[in-house]
Amino acid sequence: MSVRRFAGMPVVVLCGLMSACATGPGAGSVPASTYQCGQLTLSVAETGDNGLLGLDYPGHRVLLKPVVSASGARYRAPGDDSTWFWSRGDRATLSLGGERYPECLVPGAIEQPFSGHGNEPFWQVRVTPGELHLRRPFEPESGADTFTIDTVTANHHGQTLVAGGGTVRLTIARQLCEDSMSGAQYPAQVRLQLDGEVLEGCGGDPERLLRGAEWQVTDLAGTGMLERSRVTLAFLSGGRLAGQASCNRFTGRYQLTGEGLAVDSLATTRMACAPALMHQEQHFLERLTAVRYARIDRQGRLRLEGPGGEAITAVQGAGQVTP
Repeated sequence: MSVRRFAGMPVVVLCGLMSACATGPGAGSVPASTYQCGQLTLSVAETGDNGLLGLDYPGHRVLLKPVVSASGARYRAPGDDSTWFWSRGDRATLSLGGERYPECLVPGAIEQPFSGHGNEPFWQVRVTPGELHLRRPFEPESGADTFTIDTVTANHHGQTLVAGGGTVRLTIARQLCEDSMSGAQYPAQVRLQLDGEVLEGCGGDPERLLRGAEWQVTDLAGTGMLERSRVTLAFLSGGRLAGQASCNRFTGRYQLTGEGLAVDSLATTRMACAPALMHQEQHFLERLTAVRYARIDRQGRLRLEGPGGEAITAVQGAGQVTP
């Protein structure tokens, strides 16, 4: 597999270190201090006031109270059942105002299940709790082997898993990875050591590159943006898309696949604004429906590209992702 690597540019900011084989706090304990929920960096700390837990993320602070949970440590905003945080070991789930974020991971953790793959020759790996499932090169799809994971070593970069009595070693690094065959991007680089051979590939859920951030548009196909105008978009749970189109708010649907990104079912509110704003809004919506690919560039900017290479360029803003 030919893989383009973005050395030195992590997809997310990772803070702190984990010791080898550490899995985070146990059930019912205080959550870890930093999580990454897709593109959202979340800081978590006890406030010392009536057992409340503070959640901090760009431009916001939320206080939650502990609630009874059958497992892990669960917290909810007083009077708001749609805002909650549930920590279970080195991962957690988060809902803010009813919007469910991608799985929150402490530095070094990987999502469960985790999938990785490579090409030329094709191989595939899937990690579930305690097990590593491997489809070896040149084997049919039905020929996957299952190994017990012997050891896990984790640090702020990712994890190394050893399985099958040392015959299989899988290293997962939280660095942006691009498959040059399909052009698809993934949030992790993967290296598989098997039978004395080293195979490289990509892995993780590609939606983690898009979700968890409000993206603020800075350029429309090279035309720039009107001064003091605001155009945003957010990739939400369930394949939903929403944002500000200049004058009106919009909603829509998106589908991210290995072949690219498709946007459809766009709808807007019906406000009228100055002609220049309305023209920019129309231009943005036309470009958005023409999008075929989503890419993160070397500066961390999101580029939504159409078939002719024209792109909507956006950077992460400080706003909260809202339905």
